[in-house]
Amino acid sequence: MEESVQEAIRAVMVLAEKESLLFMERAMDLIASCFARGGKIMIAGNGGSYCDAAHFAEELTGFYREKRKPLPALVLGEPGHITCVANDTHFEEVFSRLVEALGKREDILILLSTSGNSKNLIRAAEMGREKGIFVIGFLGKGGGRLKPLTDLNLTIDGFTTSDRIQEAHMAAIHIIIEGVEKRVARETLLAAL
Repeated sequence: MEESVQEAIRAVMVLAEKESLLFMERAMDLIASCFARGGKIMIAGNGGSYCDAAHFAEELTGFYREKRKPLPALVLGEPGHITCVANDTHFEEVFSRLVEALGKREDILILLSTSGNSKNLIRAAEMGREKGIFVIGFLGKGGGRLKPLTDLNLTIDGFTTSDRIQEAHMAAIHIIIEGVEKRVARETLLAAL
């Protein structure tokens, strides 16, 4: 157990590295700017990363630490859509169809993948790029085929299991949301002056 605790701490400590800090700062600025210009955040992942994507979205549409207006974010994964598209075409298209239907140039697409090789997320990134949407990746294990399709990414390396990568992703997500809330509050205050 102590070894697992130390490994979890080591995963989250990756966020203290300069590259990770720069990623989080840039992500905060980009997301806050997206909201300021009337855009939305679309977030996707599979399995545990889907659950993290849903948590990311609900912290923005609900509340995190501050009482504030809801921020436009959605997780891509409505069951009717997924089963329809997977049945009629292929599971690889479940997210790209939503990006095609809902995505606009002023939006941001956030993709969570511990391997970076999920075909449905790769297709979503390709569609996002086709539509001129900024793509942010939360990745692991070298970033896989998804990494070069992102405009900005956090790649958690040095772990063979998805759980440690997801723990670092979730810590980064919480830090980013906190920073976005502060930026949105500052913009709201400045607009009121």
